[in-house]
Amino acid sequence: MSAPLAPPGRRLSAWQVVWWFGFVSLAADMVYEGARSMYGPLLAALGASGLVVGLVTGAGEAMALVLRLVFGPVADRTGRYWSLTIAGYALTALCVPLLWFAPRLGAAGLAFAVAMILLERLGKAVRSPSKSALLAHAAGAVGRGRGFGVHKALDQVGAFAGPLLVAAVVTGTSIWAGMAVLAIPGALAMALLVVLCWRVPDPSVYDDSPRPATAEPPRAWLADAMGAGLPPVFFRYALACSLTTGALVTFGIIGYHLTVDGLVPVAAVPLIYAGAMAVEAVAALVVGAVYDRTGARVLLVVPVLVAGVPALALGGSVGLVLVGVAVWGFAHGVQDSTIKAAVADLVPAHRRATAYGVFAGIQGALAIVGGAGAGWLYDRSLPALVVAVAVSQIVALGLLVSTLHAPD
Repeated sequence: MSAPLAPPGRRLSAWQVVWWFGFVSLAADMVYEGARSMYGPLLAALGASGLVVGLVTGAGEAMALVLRLVFGPVADRTGRYWSLTIAGYALTALCVPLLWFAPRLGAAGLAFAVAMILLERLGKAVRSPSKSALLAHAAGAVGRGRGFGVHKALDQVGAFAGPLLVAAVVTGTSIWAGMAVLAIPGALAMALLVVLCWRVPDPSVYDDSPRPATAEPPRAWLADAMGAGLPPVFFRYALACSLTTGALVTFGIIGYHLTVDGLVPVAAVPLIYAGAMAVEAVAALVVGAVYDRTGARVLLVVPVLVAGVPALALGGSVGLVLVGVAVWGFAHGVQDSTIKAAVADLVPAHRRATAYGVFAGIQGALAIVGGAGAGWLYDRSLPALVVAVAVSQIVALGLLVSTLHAPD
């Protein structure tokens, strides 16, 4: 870390650090999950097709994942974990409220909205490896499954509250006012983050993970970004998990389906998304606690959940869609919490940001394929989409079982 240690009198406990990070994520999630709940209807209002929605949301998730290949090694090489974390959150806090301008730009409105959505996802790529590395230090002192689970649960409180806030504003005015109001939690997230950085400039003081006895040989940046020196079991695990990430249809597609098929009013879409976020919170807490007791075997449930999402969440009745959204939320909650805890257990502490970047890069490569493929198949054949996802999850489950039973 580049910053000096905090004086003992103002240093927080490890659990307090986990909670503070959770509160930062709570406020930030109000911003980008509030916006994300409306990306389908928002893009449709600007003239986008199902394919465009799938491409934009899939490309956004890919950017948020693949570009961590860059920012993970940058964090480990420079030690500027806090700087990158703050810069990434700042992009989210700025770009989402700027979506208010999109319908006021005429023919350029769709392109502007796409740019803001992608820049917001760039912010996720900038901050995530550094934030996960900082959090892993504190979570290591309290149990990584529980630490990441509690953080994710708080994160999901914001992911629940944000869509509710947007829904309340959209009901009274418009989608665009719903984007503008998200500037308030964005400012709160930045304030909390700056205070946390001041209180705990070096979270590694909480971590008793072993450090390398001797200095590692220098690596070229590209080799670092590709994960040179990381254990083979990490790559097998990353590929298995990435198959589940790529096959989990984005909520942009689900929201588009709800809107275009006229299943619910536009203002109800963020309410449904909020329900999914509540399920994510429960999933993160429950599965995180089980992970600390039983290990990574609990992750075998993820491909099973992902396989069932398209048939349910893209169904022809509201009841079926709601069940599918709940399954989607549970799968997403495990992917965003416990799966990350396992990464921290597979690699050396001093290379965690790099590992998170490589892991996300592999996820992103499949996310762009999955997002575009889901949008294309949705426009043409829902049964084909259901079958394609099911086949991919059979492969993912087999690979995950093989990985967990043959660790390096």
